[in-house]
Amino acid sequence: MNQPANVAPRGVGFANANPTSYATRNTLYWRRNLFICVFGSFTTLVSLSMLLPFLPLYVQQLGVTSQAAIVQWSGVAFGATFLGTAVTAPLWGRLADRYGRKPMLVRAAVSMAIVMSLIGMAHNVTELVVLRLLAGLIGGYASASIVMIGTQAPRERAGWALGILSTGSLAGSLAGPLVGGLLPSLISIRSTFFAGGAMIAVAAVLTILFVREDFQPDADTKARASSHPTARPTAPKLANRTVMVALLLTAMMVLLANMSIEPIITVYIAHLNVPTDHLARTAGIVMACSAFGSMLTAARLGALADRIGSWNVIIGCLVLTGLIMVPQAFVTQWWQLALLRGLMGMTLAGLLPSIAKLVRQAVSEHESGTMLGYLQSAQFAGQVIGPLIGGVIGVHLGLHAVFFVTGSLLIACAVLGQVVRNRSMHA
Repeated sequence: MNQPANVAPRGVGFANANPTSYATRNTLYWRRNLFICVFGSFTTLVSLSMLLPFLPLYVQQLGVTSQAAIVQWSGVAFGATFLGTAVTAPLWGRLADRYGRKPMLVRAAVSMAIVMSLIGMAHNVTELVVLRLLAGLIGGYASASIVMIGTQAPRERAGWALGILSTGSLAGSLAGPLVGGLLPSLISIRSTFFAGGAMIAVAAVLTILFVREDFQPDADTKARASSHPTARPTAPKLANRTVMVALLLTAMMVLLANMSIEPIITVYIAHLNVPTDHLARTAGIVMACSAFGSMLTAARLGALADRIGSWNVIIGCLVLTGLIMVPQAFVTQWWQLALLRGLMGMTLAGLLPSIAKLVRQAVSEHESGTMLGYLQSAQFAGQVIGPLIGGVIGVHLGLHAVFFVTGSLLIACAVLGQVVRNRSMHA
């Protein structure tokens, strides 16, 4: 139903919001869309992460025999998806601004369902890597969901909505390895990929049938672009560029901090007197604690950002996470590390929803998808860079130094955020 020209629905307050804005027109849809996007993000993340327990076994099935080569190819295959997503997320965000958010969700779900099934039919390890890369390049359902919900949810509920969406993704990342540890023994490794493709196909059908969107291309933006062909309509205003750079850098650091210890966590736990036959299981528990902690607090911290402001949550969570990194270098038992990783996950959880909310508010409506795409790219870049940095530091400076360096970087990001916030308030 069309709103009167001088009345805006309660709860819509994004930058540049008006009675015909995208958020206003989709006031009736965003809650149902959020539910479907949570389910779709959960299923896609389950499918992408479930191969962790059996990836080396699948690489071996594809003809790789050397132990070193199996480890190397497994790492390349796993990271290829995140690299692909980091490269193309801004493109899909720009297309979402031009053609709508729902087409990007459908494109991602259908593409990932097909590619996931094709991975189960790979003939060699090269095909496996290429298909994993393709899944990142043309997929990205969770990223497309953030663009949709981040632009549809009203301002005072945006943090909570993005926190709920983040919880779905985290739950998928947590459940994926558990599913991957059970299904191959029941239906075979290749059939597990078909099951993953089927799960994503269900999400695709739900997205096609039930996600609603009232999308109207911004005619004024097109007119400005045609009358000023050299202009860059998607570039944020100069006053917001410093804020955007700080937010993108912080988003990258969130994933970098979480992933920096991943390459060496099994080695680190081995130094805590964990028996060799329990090492893999213990490492899995410790890694899962971070995601579990984030699941507990993502929605709550997102709602807190709605009440007290996103910058306060971002700076506070950065400081707390940086401080929690330090005692991880001094643990003497594996359960102490698991507890601290869980606490770290709880503080990290407030960052991404709050950052996404600020990014959405910092730019105009017709460029919001593009900038949220850059945000996704920054996050996945951190997911790729984090393990590399952690591995290098662990080799050259020692395992304990990984925690000190990462904690210092998070504190530095908090200081940068405070400076940027002060400058933006006085601009």
